[in-house]
Amino acid sequence: MKIRLEHVVKTFETFRAVKDVSLEIESGELVALLGPSGSGKTTILRMVAGLEFADGGHIYFGDQDATDIPVRDRGVGFVFQHYALFPHMTVAQNIAFGMDVSKVKREKAAIQARVDKLLRLVRLEGLGNRFPARISGGQRQRVALARALAVDPKVLLLDEPFGALDANVRRELRRWLREIHTTLGITTLFVTHDQEEALDLADRVVILKDGQIIQQGTPQEVCRDPQSAFVMKFLGDANMLSAEVRNGNAHVDGAIVAAPGVADGKAEVYARPVDLDWASQGPGIAANISRVMDRPDGRRVIATTGSGAHLELDVEPERAVNAGDTGFVTLRRAKVFAV
Repeated sequence: MKIRLEHVVKTFETFRAVKDVSLEIESGELVALLGPSGSGKTTILRMVAGLEFADGGHIYFGDQDATDIPVRDRGVGFVFQHYALFPHMTVAQNIAFGMDVSKVKREKAAIQARVDKLLRLVRLEGLGNRFPARISGGQRQRVALARALAVDPKVLLLDEPFGALDANVRRELRRWLREIHTTLGITTLFVTHDQEEALDLADRVVILKDGQIIQQGTPQEVCRDPQSAFVMKFLGDANMLSAEVRNGNAHVDGAIVAAPGVADGKAEVYARPVDLDWASQGPGIAANISRVMDRPDGRRVIATTGSGAHLELDVEPERAVNAGDTGFVTLRRAKVFAV
């Protein structure tokens, strides 16, 4: 089922949460809405679900205008951050709930068969008779997903589904959810503020800020070619240096960075720690090392430039660098944005 948003607007009292958003989600695509708190991502998800109604614009499911269709008639499955399971019902009863109350009547045997199939799909065979309090948080989220899938939704919506879980469980469930999506091929819209989660899971990432889409693309596109300083900073650690652009080059603390297409004048140069290196001799940005932090996969170096800027860069585990060393920071890659 293809989803299309056309110039959608949502206002709460005097605050406009979503500002003229247009977006297409292809049938079978898994799209992540990514952004900080207050960026409008959950409001968009709730409007697609029918839990909120747009104040302007249209939402289409395929060729059908679904803008004003009630939630129960939209054919969506919704998974919340905090599971929303019924504590007095067993795992199997929770999964069956949507089928029990559906306008489409099913025989008890058909419902049981569907529950059994979903328990196998979410790898919870043998736990159907347990109550939610007797299973782990990760297992509860699997039950919540199985319940959403039980009614054969045309669209699956997930609102921060792993936010209440610890890091190791989140990583495991991300891999599992991607496998489920590949198996079922349901059009899926996924909301998160976790960059790693969005990049690991999604076919396409839509980055929002202040109710507007700032950039969208595949994980590779948004990571390798951020189109603004906001996206650069939001998608992981980024060093920033003030610069001056002249004739297509950014001049920053004695170093020169190519800046094609950037207008002459003040600019900012951004580089991730992996995009910088350390050398005992120039050319580069003269600096001294103030701290070295060892990590399992490398060493994080903090260097201070002559202008007082603090830069973080990553070097190999065996690199011999120490606090107090003087040398040069070199830029392998960088992005330049006009101020």
